[in-house]
Amino acid sequence: MTARAIIIGAPRSGSGKTSVTIGILRALTRRGLKVRGAKSGPDYIDPGFHTAATGLSGVNLDSWAMPPSLLNALAAQQADDTDFVILESAMGLFDGIPAAPGRTGSAADLARLYGLPVLLVLDVSGQSTTAAAVAKGFATYDPDVRMAGVVLNRLGSERHRKLSGDAIEAIGLPVVGAILRDPTLNLPERHLGLVQAGEYDDLMAHLDRLADMAEKSLDLDAVMRLATPLAPAAGGFADALQPPGQRIALAEDGAFTFLYPHVAAYWRKAGAEIVPFSPLADEAPDDSCDVCWLPGGYPELHAGKLAAAETFKAGMARFAATKPIHGECGGFMVLGEALEDASGETHRMLGLLGHATSFAKRKMNLGYREARLRADCPLGTQGALIRGHEFHYAQMTGTGNDEPLADLADGQGNPIGASGYRRGHVSGTFFHAIARASA
Repeated sequence: MTARAIIIGAPRSGSGKTSVTIGILRALTRRGLKVRGAKSGPDYIDPGFHTAATGLSGVNLDSWAMPPSLLNALAAQQADDTDFVILESAMGLFDGIPAAPGRTGSAADLARLYGLPVLLVLDVSGQSTTAAAVAKGFATYDPDVRMAGVVLNRLGSERHRKLSGDAIEAIGLPVVGAILRDPTLNLPERHLGLVQAGEYDDLMAHLDRLADMAEKSLDLDAVMRLATPLAPAAGGFADALQPPGQRIALAEDGAFTFLYPHVAAYWRKAGAEIVPFSPLADEAPDDSCDVCWLPGGYPELHAGKLAAAETFKAGMARFAATKPIHGECGGFMVLGEALEDASGETHRMLGLLGHATSFAKRKMNLGYREARLRADCPLGTQGALIRGHEFHYAQMTGTGNDEPLADLADGQGNPIGASGYRRGHVSGTFFHAIARASA
């Protein structure tokens, strides 16, 4: 049997979706159920918490960046041999970009496509019966997106719960959870979102606190009854990013963390071997690998240590002489000549590309991107169209003289200009690749 699934949605970011999602995932796992998480949109961080809470891999399901066949294949893979899939919305439930129907990138797309019910998390701090008006708006906004129940979050008292809950149930929506305000349940954040799961010293203790909250404050049996079967149409992996080599040297540590789970999983599925190494531990890529990949992450927090990693730097230069290297976002920054950290100190980077970046001069760059490659590189062949996402605060302070890697457009197809650089076997860009655009 396929898994049953439910979407955790909210009016906006910061409503408590992630804490509720993790709490449910962990609580159901502790009951002995096989549960998997999924995240709508291009979030790098939450799938790591989903994986930690359940012991089973999380995934991104992105209706804009992933062609329908790939989206279906990944959803089916997540539902296979699983009891429940808890799908967490990014931002607000209906938030996406203007695009073709079903391709906006919103979690509402997934609700319509798979007929999944939504559990609406409402932060009711600063309101009471007005929460019913918000809930009614969600219930009536789109008849193809069904609100199945409500969780009240950040309640101040039992009276607050009764005022809010009674008003919502009077419009016909069941309230299946009521969570009192508790700052200890909050997950710490930094400039790109939550602090990552792997950075907690007491991660499992915190996940269990969230599970305890879910057991105490939610009717988990009711939540499970609200879930419906996740049964995607047939799909395939033709539009997945293909492995860039048979043996892939992958930078993996506190500075290099942002590789989408579905990308690495497909590389392995296609027969590639991933060989991790840690630049922060002054390790070099294995010379027996065919290609080296530097994913995004937080190099700006570790710039001094990376600058002093002589074995890493020498090994990368040696690798680049004969084999492809690609860097995304943080990895792209490290491939350049220099990186200025938040304090204004400039650190020498690999110098395999000629650009320089600064985290001291911050400006947020955020949005979907479509890239047409100008040359062959680990992302694909010349002319290939790749969809993905850009999210960074660093700015370019020097461009160097390297050739551009791709021509970039935003999510609505508006040209942005040349993006990234390439020199010899080395390429990089701020753009994170998610999937190939379907022909």
